[in-house]
Amino acid sequence: MERVQFQQEQMLSELKDLVDKNIFTKQESKQIMKKRTLFETALVRRVAKKADFLRYAAYEMGLEQLRRKRVERLKVVSTHASVSDYALVRRQFHIFERALKKFKDDVALWIQYIDLAKREGAHTLVGRVVARAIQLHPDNTSLYILAAAHELDQGSPSAARTLLQRGIRINPESVEMWREYVRMELAFIESLRRRWEVLGLEQEKGKGREGVHAVPDTQELLAEDGEAGAEARAAIMRGAIVASVIASAAQAVDRVELFEALIALIHEFPLADGLANVLLEQVYGLLRAARPRDPRAAKLLAERFLRPELEGEALVDGVQRANEEMVGMCGDGGEDMLGAYVEFAAAISMRVMDPALKLYLVSSVRGLIGRHGGSVVLEDAMRRLFPGL
Repeated sequence: MERVQFQQEQMLSELKDLVDKNIFTKQESKQIMKKRTLFETALVRRVAKKADFLRYAAYEMGLEQLRRKRVERLKVVSTHASVSDYALVRRQFHIFERALKKFKDDVALWIQYIDLAKREGAHTLVGRVVARAIQLHPDNTSLYILAAAHELDQGSPSAARTLLQRGIRINPESVEMWREYVRMELAFIESLRRRWEVLGLEQEKGKGREGVHAVPDTQELLAEDGEAGAEARAAIMRGAIVASVIASAAQAVDRVELFEALIALIHEFPLADGLANVLLEQVYGLLRAARPRDPRAAKLLAERFLRPELEGEALVDGVQRANEEMVGMCGDGGEDMLGAYVEFAAAISMRVMDPALKLYLVSSVRGLIGRHGGSVVLEDAMRRLFPGL
């Protein structure tokens, strides 16, 4: 109980300050002391539980929110910071530090601590905690992503890039790591574009350079003048860095999930149409080369022609091109590929209203089944997926 008593003594000055400022009453301060004593007693048990630490931290978070609301309502003005201004937040940090001494293998607990520090604007603490977490869990991709996001928030893309590259060296087959690396480089392009617009730097001249390491860093680019600077900037804005990362990702990860993640990312990221199309074509080309007989790959390649906004003649053309793409991928493939094609054609048929398009898809499926020996399995799939035929 000596540890509990020690913690109680540490609380006295902050509680007195809160009472002196009329933020809490004396009765409330006694209730706070009583509640904290119960929490502290639970933590000094022989076998402390993670839930005890989290309940304690949650109580302190609620207490801090209440303090802030009362400060705002009472319009408490301090000429200088006093102990109660930061004590409740500091106690939350202290609780997590104590918890992590006992549960250092719990990655979720590290992430909760990092999120708390970010919410409270403790940027230096975030960096220190993330570094400690990565040292203990070098194979956890979420920690690298959190660390890189923190560096980007602090305006340090070079540090963020270094962290993601380090994470990829340790986890080379992580789809999540590669996706976030590409996301960071896309954000880097957008930030440079805005910065160069403000500075009036030229972005269009020159053919550019290839590869990540051939492009100078931000400070060098902004300081460089003349043709060389224009060429480097043009290369970046055409996606040279991102293209290099995508190519490296395709070499490291031989899974369709990577290409699905990259395609979704490029579609959702606010890029200029020209750059988005260039990057998408690169991804589709790498996918075709890496997975020439994969049904999921074939579906991804075909679906690129079926944008949601298509209608009229454009929709007819898109359906035809998608169908031809899928048929071409079938080749002399096995029943898995052919079955995937039947399902794909049925899905398109459900999306279109034109009877002629539906008939075109049915005829295409029948023709492909006929060319492959009239597979009973595929005929059953056709009857199931195209009811009424």
